This record gives sequence, C-alpha cells and structure tokens, in this order.
Amino acid sequence: MPRIMAIDYGLKRTGIACTDNLQIIASPLDTVSSDQLLDFLKQYFSTENVEALVIGQAIRKDGTASPVEKKILELIENLEKIYPLLKIHRQDEHLTSQRASSIIRQSGRKKKDRRKKGLVDKVSAVLILQEFLGHI
Repeated sequence: MPRIMAIDYGLKRTGIACTDNLQIIASPLDTVSSDQLLDFLKQYFSTENVEALVIGQAIRKDGTASPVEKKILELIENLEKIYPLLKIHRQDEHLTSQRASSIIRQSGRKKKDRRKKGLVDKVSAVLILQEFLGHI
C-alpha cells in the first residue's frame, strides 16, 4: 500500500512526516529548507510510493489566512502541475507547533535538542498527519 506524506510548510523550513506502508503509523521523516522542498520530494518519490500529500492549512484563530498560506497555495499549484495524479489534502495546522513543542518537552529530550527548530517542524508534520489519519 502506498504511503501518505504530511508537510508542515514554513517560510524557512518544512517539516515532513510519512506513514508506514500500511498507513497506520505516522513518523517524522525530515526537515528541509523550504526552497529545497521540491527537490526533496522528487528524490523521495523516486524511491517510495506515495499516494497522497497532506499539507497543513495555515489559518489564524480568527479564521483568516496566515501570511504563509499564500506560499502554501503556490506550492500546491506547483505540485499539481508536476504530479497531476497525486492526491493533495489540506489539514488544519492550528497550534501544531505549540503542541509539538510541548510533546518534545515532555519526552525528556535534552534542552539542547529541544531548541532545534527542525525537530518541532517534524513533530508538527506528524501531528498534521495523525489528525488527517483520524479523519479517514
């Protein structure tokens, strides 16, 4: 069975998570520079079968789009051109970074490791993917 991948897109970094082949377990995959994301996906898709992307939807508490949402929509447009058969879903990412930071803190990681922004991005992507899997 193909995997499902989640993307927590940020202006600088993008957290990526992926399911196992049975689409049961969501695990952190990597954090990449956002300007290198398409190259990363091309390489990953060449070796792994991915049937769908779940991309975080950056909406503020008041329901308006976050400034990063414009970049996310541009990314989706590019992905639809490059991978027309790939299913793309959106999942609310509201407060995922705060929840990810809390999870990392509670995990007992060293303070030095907790400060790594890339770790928060990966865990945020896992949370986005877990929420999506809970809806299907």
